[in-house]
Amino acid sequence: MSFPMFKYHPDPLETGSIVQSDVECICCGQARGYIYTGPVYAVEEYDECLCPWCISDGSAHKTLDVSFTDESGIGGYGDWDHIPDEVVEEVAYRTPGFSGWQQEQWWTHCGDAAQFLGRVGQKELKVFGTQAIVAIQDSTGLPDGPEWDNFFSALDKDGSPTAYLFRCVKCGELGGYQDCD
Repeated sequence: MSFPMFKYHPDPLETGSIVQSDVECICCGQARGYIYTGPVYAVEEYDECLCPWCISDGSAHKTLDVSFTDESGIGGYGDWDHIPDEVVEEVAYRTPGFSGWQQEQWWTHCGDAAQFLGRVGQKELKVFGTQAIVAIQDSTGLPDGPEWDNFFSALDKDGSPTAYLFRCVKCGELGGYQDCD
């Protein structure tokens, strides 16, 4: 069985939301070689016990009443583009989420959810280029100058502060936000 594809999280292995594991999925009862490590919103605890196939086909949501991203955070609690309910449902119920320092948000643009590219620090933002750097700078509200320079130099993919980078599925624009513990 081929690994499921996720429109809004194209490489969950690279982002660390899914890892190789021999753990049996609590939903389908199979050990498929991979397990989800991101947040699970549910009454019960489902830490690292759901396979990507049960996320992708919606069976984890249907069977266990779980979501993987807070529905209100999709669109930045109203700060970014409004998107149709069916897109919110695909991101929340059938897409691997990601772990953040505070409450996670999912960037939206062009009336659609964007693809989560991963956590990024200064080094990774430089690789993505000026558009990525400007997107994260805009999310801070800091103008060019010493305060932004200090913040930018402190950005760390695996530390705090960190940034979360997304790509619009329609126009390719990069966006996202930053967060710290």
